[in-house]
Amino acid sequence: MKPTDIAAPDYFHKVVDCQWACPAHTPVPEYIRLIAEGRYSDAYMVNWKSNVFPGILGRTCDRPCEPACRRGRVEKDPVAICRLKRVTADYKDDVSGRMPKPMTKNAQNGKRVALVGGGPASLTVARDLAPLGYACTVFDQDPRSGGMMRSQIPKFRLPDAVIDEETGYILDMGIEFIGGKRIDSLKALLAEGYDAVFVGSGAPRGRELDIPGRKEAAKNIHIGIDWLSSVSFGHTTKIGKRVIVLGGGNTAMDCCRSSRRLGGEDVKVVVRSGFEEMKASPWEKEDAMHEDIPILNFLVPKEFTHDNGKLTGVVFEKVKAEYDAKGRRNLVNAGEPDQHIPCDDVLVAVGQENAFPWIERDIGIEFDKWDMPQVDAKTMASTHPGVFFGGDSAFGPKNIIWAVAHGHDAALSIHKLLSGEDITERPLPDVQVSSQKMGIHEWSYDNDISGDKRFRVPMRDKVIALKDIRAEVELGFDPQLAFAEAQRCLNCDVQTVFTSSLCIECDACVDICPMDCITFTANGEETDLRTRLKAPAVNLTQDLYVADGLKTGAVMVKDEDVCLHCGLCAERCPTGAWDMQKYLIDMTHANSSCQQTRSAA
Repeated sequence: MKPTDIAAPDYFHKVVDCQWACPAHTPVPEYIRLIAEGRYSDAYMVNWKSNVFPGILGRTCDRPCEPACRRGRVEKDPVAICRLKRVTADYKDDVSGRMPKPMTKNAQNGKRVALVGGGPASLTVARDLAPLGYACTVFDQDPRSGGMMRSQIPKFRLPDAVIDEETGYILDMGIEFIGGKRIDSLKALLAEGYDAVFVGSGAPRGRELDIPGRKEAAKNIHIGIDWLSSVSFGHTTKIGKRVIVLGGGNTAMDCCRSSRRLGGEDVKVVVRSGFEEMKASPWEKEDAMHEDIPILNFLVPKEFTHDNGKLTGVVFEKVKAEYDAKGRRNLVNAGEPDQHIPCDDVLVAVGQENAFPWIERDIGIEFDKWDMPQVDAKTMASTHPGVFFGGDSAFGPKNIIWAVAHGHDAALSIHKLLSGEDITERPLPDVQVSSQKMGIHEWSYDNDISGDKRFRVPMRDKVIALKDIRAEVELGFDPQLAFAEAQRCLNCDVQTVFTSSLCIECDACVDICPMDCITFTANGEETDLRTRLKAPAVNLTQDLYVADGLKTGAVMVKDEDVCLHCGLCAERCPTGAWDMQKYLIDMTHANSSCQQTRSAA
């Protein structure tokens, strides 16, 4: 194998698995160390720079970082990264003075940007562009900002106060928010002379379930996301005692848990797939079951039963999964009688769709066969120059952190476009590498590996929680629990850096490594080399760190997959051939002035 080029920005970035997996590339170990030091405000600002909504995401994120967490490779549970993010919001000081200030009219650059939808994607674009002098106007059909964060996430998961605070930081940067304004024509909006338009209108339409009885019993059959919005804004305050929720995603989990708080005594979730195949996050399913909500699987709705227009129940076909020769799954009749489950109300949460009736088809925006706009995944540009998409409106329903990532990419494209630059040329990230050595055996970070298992987040008593739909269920870590959980982080961004010219091949590092991830051996092809290491490197998604230039002609090979970044190799090395160097990578956004100065961790 060729020697590893550790100067390539993405090499060590990929080793920081949590940050690599995060769509917004939040430097997770950096802010977790700050939490351990009690520097909550600094930790909040590290988050705010990349993911924009630390308090919101600390409660609601889908956590793509956690399955990637290296801690999960040495024990069952990863670090509670998401809930530690919430800690930064809960315990920070007043950070308003650290936010970019509004520009005066004279200081603005004269460019106007319209943003359709007041959700996370649009707000991220505005956050990045406003400090550069752009006049940003956000339009939303709802009277308050936040988009689906406010309308579709129940208050017992995400209080309004958190949304108000974090959207307020953005709007206070001189951004104009026009609430209660529905955009009915993109052509008309473009005619108003905006230099660019960003569409972050989400996926606002819930999928229908057109089976017999739907029209007759319509009064008690509700589309999930519309019903959640109605609950959120106080228009709906009760539901029947017997409720069936159709669907297996996170929206279904929000529907069933909300139903329990609005009078539903017998609430069931019914899913056509198996439990493990449900799209809902594992913790969402756990929370629903904790609130005594059963999840019934492999049942396909066939008919809504009714009596003189009053819903009486749902008939289900029992199915089972069969797989063809290519491993593709088909649901077939299980050979059992149909099941009738009585109910008073049904919530349909079987998916969401984009709806663009307000975008004229003759203005230069191409749509695909699914009636989705053709959007470049890197630049977020449509086929109309000056119109960009992001969030659910770009590629269909995902989650908040993806919307934020889209917003950053779109803002950079808009800035480059209106600066006369090529939007396809993306700037490299800012990379900082610094040795953590303070002495022969001392480091500037705590490299003692905690043996603690993952700590549970305290929860409000179930009896009390179910009485109030606005009472937040998760109470969050207190500072003591936050410190203990932060200690479980393996500091994956503090990299083991090897200098061949200093190595005497004494094998001291090999002997002391607790994971057997260092080997000195003859070079070879990667497939062969992976089998000849002290512990075979079987995870092909993680690179091997290969260094040549040794006096014997051998190579040093380290398996990045299982390294704990404990620093024992560097402590034990008698010549200093190993060093622990903190690798901080900041993705480049449109607005450099948004990149708050960070104290060294």
